[in-house]
Amino acid sequence: MSSDNPCANIPPLRLLAQDADDLMIISAALQDAVVRAEDISWEKQARRLTVTLTRFRWEADAECARVLAAVQLGDVVNVQARGMPRQRDIMLELLALDFQPAEPPGGSLTFVFAGGMDLRADVECVDAVLADLTSSWKAKKAPVHPADEQAP
Repeated sequence: MSSDNPCANIPPLRLLAQDADDLMIISAALQDAVVRAEDISWEKQARRLTVTLTRFRWEADAECARVLAAVQLGDVVNVQARGMPRQRDIMLELLALDFQPAEPPGGSLTFVFAGGMDLRADVECVDAVLADLTSSWKAKKAPVHPADEQAP
């Protein structure tokens, strides 16, 4: 049975991170994701931080390049934002996740956004999940990095 959706055969990404090396893989999968501040939710009582975003599927072709996904951190004891916009509907571009270890197995996991903004979550231990939530769709264009641009 054929599908009209060329992305139907690409399974959704599901990743679990339990250490700094695992977080590097999630960071790579999230590079160039876009998120609105209103799609960041910290449930203090549940000690859970959830970020819903649209990620660029570096592992797929251009036909299947964007997907709605979420990354969720558990065992979060504190969250701090720096430079984040007050307007909750502003789009932010995620550059990377950075983990700075503290007293094992804890540390600080920082979502680093373009424009010098970041969101830091202090965690008792690394407990992160990334999951695609929808089918993929075609991206209008692929993200470009200064190193990718050709000199004239």
